[in-house]
Amino acid sequence: MPDNALLPVLAYPSVSEAVTWLIKAFGFTLRWQIEEHRAQLGVGDHAAIVITEGPRPSDGIDHVMVRVPDVDAHRARAASAGAVVDDAANHFYGERQYTATDFAGRTWVFSQSIADLDPTDWGAHTA
Repeated sequence: MPDNALLPVLAYPSVSEAVTWLIKAFGFTLRWQIEEHRAQLGVGDHAAIVITEGPRPSDGIDHVMVRVPDVDAHRARAASAGAVVDDAANHFYGERQYTATDFAGRTWVFSQSIADLDPTDWGAHTA
């Protein structure tokens, strides 16, 4: 198991198809796979997600956010692999982000820090 405390488990109708597509489009790496039952993909140097077989929730509200070092390069890779991508945009809270929809309709947001801002400077409340 990776060291990260949070390990999302995402359902796809085909584990193998999801693994192949997510590696090609988003640059994840295969850590291991158990046939069509389950796989673990590396996300960057310190995180992972688990892919499992099952129906994907279709409400369109949830999404997965992933930090990347270069949003524009990542967006180009995802688009060339067939992801439906929005334009990348800079946000007032210091992030450059784009949204992608994968082959199964799941929404992903990829984010790059472009400014180190105190959250209270842009209206957030902190503890």
